[in-house]
Parts: sequence; C-alpha cells; structure tokens
Amino acid sequence: MNQIHRVAIVGGNHGNELTGVYLVKKFQQYPHLIHRGSFETLSLLGNPKAIAARTRYIDTDLNRCFNQDKLSSSKISSYEELRAREIQQILQPENQKSVDTIIDLHTTTANMGLCIILGNWHPFLLKLAADLSAVNPLVKVYIHEQPQGSGFLRSLCDLGFAIEVGAVPQGILNAELFQKTEQLIYSVLDYFEDYNQGKYLPKNNTLTVYKSIGVIDYPRNEVGEIQAMIHPQLQFQDYEPLHPGDPIFLTFTGEEIFYQGNSPVYPIFINEAAYYEKGIAMHISEQQLIKIG
Repeated sequence: MNQIHRVAIVGGNHGNELTGVYLVKKFQQYPHLIHRGSFETLSLLGNPKAIAARTRYIDTDLNRCFNQDKLSSSKISSYEELRAREIQQILQPENQKSVDTIIDLHTTTANMGLCIILGNWHPFLLKLAADLSAVNPLVKVYIHEQPQGSGFLRSLCDLGFAIEVGAVPQGILNAELFQKTEQLIYSVLDYFEDYNQGKYLPKNNTLTVYKSIGVIDYPRNEVGEIQAMIHPQLQFQDYEPLHPGDPIFLTFTGEEIFYQGNSPVYPIFINEAAYYEKGIAMHISEQQLIKIG
C-alpha cells in the first residue's frame, strides 16, 4: 500500500442528511481543520439541489448512481445521474491523480450510533476501522460488500467508505452526533497522516465486524402496502441479536410476527425512514471477530 495523496470528504449525497452537509460547509469555511501536511483533502457537497430542497433526492437516489454503466452512458438524463458524472470527474479527473479514498458522510434514522460502512475487506480499511474502534469503542463496523463501481459513491475507489451516524431524524441536526462525527473524521485524517509518516502502530489486533447477509422487507399486501410495523421490542435494537422466534413485526391489528430464521442474526438499519421505498425494513448481518494482520 502506497501513501495517501488525496482524500475526499463528501456530505449531502442525500440532501436531508444535514450532519454531512454542515460539516462540509464548515470544512469549506475553515479548511485548516482538515488540512494535514502529507496529503490533500477535498470537501464536496454531493447533491446541491436536494440540499436546497431539503429532500433526499430530486429524481433518483444519488448514492445508487455511481455505477460504470450509468457513468459512461450517453443517455442519462436525471439530475442525480448527471451529478454523479460531475462528481466522478471531480474525484477522478482525466490525466490527473484520482482521490485515494472517499469519506462519504451519512445519517440514518436507525439507532446505529457511530458506524463505519466498508464495501470490501481491504486490509488498509480494516486496520483503519480497528484503530478507530480502539480510540472509540462505540464505533461499529458494518461490512456491506459492493464491487467497485456498484452504484455507491464509496465504490468509486477501493479505499472508499461511509460514516453512518444515528439515530437522527431526516432534515434535523443533532449537536451531539454532529460533534462525534466531526471528531471521527479528524481521527481518520490523523490516521492517514500517521500512516504516511510511518508512525502507525496497531492498537487492535482483532476487530468485531457485522457482515451483511441480506435484508428483510415489511409484510405487504398484494398491492405493495405494508401490513405491519417494526415490533416495539426490536425498535432501536440495532446490532443486538435477533433469535428465531423473537418478535420482529406487529400488525396494525396487534398480531405479532416472529423471526423465522434458523440462527441468530444482527439487525442493522432497523426502520430506516428512507428504506420504506426500497422495500427494506432492516438489514441483517452476522457478527464476526476477525484478526488484523
């Protein structure tokens, strides 16, 4: 692994996730906060029109538009597809050095605390995650494997990742989580600086990760309307084990629906507001303890 030369911090891919929006605006106003001597740091607002409208997106989800087919197509027309191409050209300019890593800032209405989302098992990212969780044991690590160019902004490069923080209502700033996100970003930048200067010493030899194994949708009728809610016993229980037979949904008439899996799983993104339209009530994961080389 060579040195880190260029880092991009992107907020506001979703226009109603204000923590990333206002952190990027802060960094643009006070660039010394993200300046480190051994690499360049860019700060970028992802979806300006959606930010102005205080909505997740204008035409389509920007954070699903960074796949190679769309980026190279001459037929794209939606605002977010065009914006994705603009962002790619900023982060990966022709005949110039691309960014080495992307820090994509998000908030969630789910109770996920401070979460690092990795799209692959790159050893550098795992060491970074282990370092961050050593500095702050509240940091969780979610592995949601996505091939490069799969549609997520972070998939534009091997070392791209997301910081997902919650629970925060859409369109709302939470001062405590804003500050925790800001400090986590500084810890990431400090790690890059120490790595470039050869100062890094491993703080953790093991790392607990939550590896994505699928999603669960709400019960729906024949026309697609949901027929049940997240069960009260499951609400806000992200990262906690869900056992076979545990209640998972509650119908509008008060009937409990139970988890029918064969083994315990660990739900994440429980009752995320933006996922209702995507047919996702929660992600499910398995907990793994891995060794860091």
